[in-house]
Amino acid sequence: MAQKEASIYIVDVGKSMGEKHNGREETDLDWSMRYVWDKITTAVSTGRKTLHAGVLGLRTDESNNPSGDEEGYNNISILQPIGQVLMSHIRDLKDVIKPSNTEEGDAISALIIAIQMMAKHCKHLKYEKHIYLVTNGRGAYDDDLSDDIIKKVKEDGIQLTVLGVDFDEAEYGFKEENKDVQKAENENILRNITEGCGGAFGTMEEAISQLGIPRVKSTRPTPLYKGVLTLGDPQKYDTAISIDVQRYARVRVARPPTSSAFVVRQNMAPGESQAQSSVTMGNGDANGDVQMTDADGLVAVKNARTYEVEDKEAPGGKKDVAFDDLAKGYEYGRTAVAISESDMNVTELETFQCLDIIGFIPRDKYERYFSMSETNIIIPNPINSKAAMALSSLIHALWEVDSYAIARFVRKDNTHPLILLLMPYFEVQEDKKKFECLVDVELPFAEDLRQYKFPPLDRVVTVSGKSLTQHRNLPSEGLRDAMDSYVDAMDLSKFDTDDEGKPAEYAAIEDTYSPIFHYINQAIRLHAIHPEDPIPAPYDILTKYSHPPVELLEKAQSHLGALKKAADVKPVPKKPKYGRGRKKEVDKPQSGLDIDALLRDPSVKRPKISAENAVPEFKQHMAAITTDENADADTAVHSAAKDLAEQMATHIEGYIKHSVGESGYGRAIEALRVMREELIDLDEPVVYNDVLRRLKGKIFDGELGGDRREMWYKIRVNKVGIVDKRMQQFADVTEEEAKEFMLMPKA
Repeated sequence: MAQKEASIYIVDVGKSMGEKHNGREETDLDWSMRYVWDKITTAVSTGRKTLHAGVLGLRTDESNNPSGDEEGYNNISILQPIGQVLMSHIRDLKDVIKPSNTEEGDAISALIIAIQMMAKHCKHLKYEKHIYLVTNGRGAYDDDLSDDIIKKVKEDGIQLTVLGVDFDEAEYGFKEENKDVQKAENENILRNITEGCGGAFGTMEEAISQLGIPRVKSTRPTPLYKGVLTLGDPQKYDTAISIDVQRYARVRVARPPTSSAFVVRQNMAPGESQAQSSVTMGNGDANGDVQMTDADGLVAVKNARTYEVEDKEAPGGKKDVAFDDLAKGYEYGRTAVAISESDMNVTELETFQCLDIIGFIPRDKYERYFSMSETNIIIPNPINSKAAMALSSLIHALWEVDSYAIARFVRKDNTHPLILLLMPYFEVQEDKKKFECLVDVELPFAEDLRQYKFPPLDRVVTVSGKSLTQHRNLPSEGLRDAMDSYVDAMDLSKFDTDDEGKPAEYAAIEDTYSPIFHYINQAIRLHAIHPEDPIPAPYDILTKYSHPPVELLEKAQSHLGALKKAADVKPVPKKPKYGRGRKKEVDKPQSGLDIDALLRDPSVKRPKISAENAVPEFKQHMAAITTDENADADTAVHSAAKDLAEQMATHIEGYIKHSVGESGYGRAIEALRVMREELIDLDEPVVYNDVLRRLKGKIFDGELGGDRREMWYKIRVNKVGIVDKRMQQFADVTEEEAKEFMLMPKA
């Protein structure tokens, strides 16, 4: 269970907060609320019911607090009681957090009310407590109870944070010139209180500047496995080792929230308004899915699945079948093989929970590409001192012999087993305590490995078996030197500088963040507050390392030029764009002679395609269409392409009709593939679709030598089906129509 948290935000909404200062285009309130909204929306995005927040308004027009009738507690209002904040609460807060018409209200009194609210809500339960005060330091403060506030904050374990608009901060390097005397005095009062209770005091500019830095989400670890780590069989041998251990996640991929589908709610009860609905925003579940309950009259789309079978006696020729009456089926070729529940037990492997070491491997023999999963850690049971000693001995033994352990892992009974690699790991933590564990990663089985042989990169092996170290496909010494110089010039390991001005690594791993994950979360939070505004650009910190630094590129430009010269790099000419009917140009010889034109018989106006050599002749005649000077009109191109396609269709039907079994199907498929590619390049997909329609009709009408339904199955498998608009803009069918056409007709 996650740690319980309670936060109270004291927001100064006095009249002076509606003014603009220091050249900002936003009012002090809108500028300060950037920080508050970011904190609140981050809490909402988690969807945690144990993360509570409340908002207390300072210098409001009215007084709404438990001590409102007492002197000194006026103009302070509870805008949001402490509790789980939902999207509907954010909309309500947007309407009430506006500059007031008064300057009355004491920030010290507001702190006292916030402490009382926190004590009433948390009672004596274990909470992580925070109070945030956002103000511009205007108005009169009564600091008579400062010492009592400091004492109470310490006793209750509250973390106090004070952020002031244009407050002086020496460490950040900000100082407001010509500061009002009253504001300077109030700053000192708040600073003394904050420092006295060990809180944080700062200027709002520093807090807002750090909003773009993603915050690392802390999660409470959950054990993935609780059991024993064994070496040998403890049931058979007394010398076997059995260690009580626990397994936790170490590294996991953070994924952005996924989208969900919603529809307008139609059955709202009489008198129920859309404002009464609520929503939590963001990735509230473990899978990162957006968690939303009914918001703005929206409800989540739910899928319903029904099963039907043909029944001539049922209305419509079909009847519904319950899911329990169905049997699982597996595709074996084109046949669906049903397996009953009783037979399923035979196919399942009966396993029992275990983590057994089955072998060891030297560290230098392990290849990094064997790792197949995210990493986990294995530690001893915290309450078992003997297990801690035993596991520590195993870890140190592996470290001393420079080896890894290989284990068979079954998470729980009747689950499939995994092979894990166990690596020793040591770490000295911030409190100087030593931490040691086993880090595990999943390994592949023998069936998961694919062995591929590639030619060597440092030599060329001839047909006779001779190895050549100098070849046109191998880099020369000059090219190697040029590449080495370019790589050294682009080195990032010492391009940056640290706080002391010494060389440091550029784009260190702890300074880089996932742009997709954090930008989507940023967009969700900002859109929740300003739904009508366009999505803003990502923070600079997310795109800082997307491109190499300009200074480094300029520095390496000379090395890049030398590399291009050594490698003899030449630009590739751009491919010309052709219009409809102008597919491509045939490469002409340097002599300028058109060989095809010389060999073409002028007396034959209609080219003929033979059945024995159909594919190359078809490609040759199609190339002649695009290069013939008399074929510049679309109608001429279409007529010539249609004539060639008709001849090819006749030969394809012949291949199928005279095929013994499936002997001629491969030749027909190849002819269809070539005809399809050539007609698509010529922007004539309609011609191919017409040919395929006639071919399908003849196949299923039995006009091509009997039952040739298998040929249509091969057309689907080899992806030489009908051309839709998604593939070619001049096609005459949509994607849905194409899918329906390619289905096998019912017998």
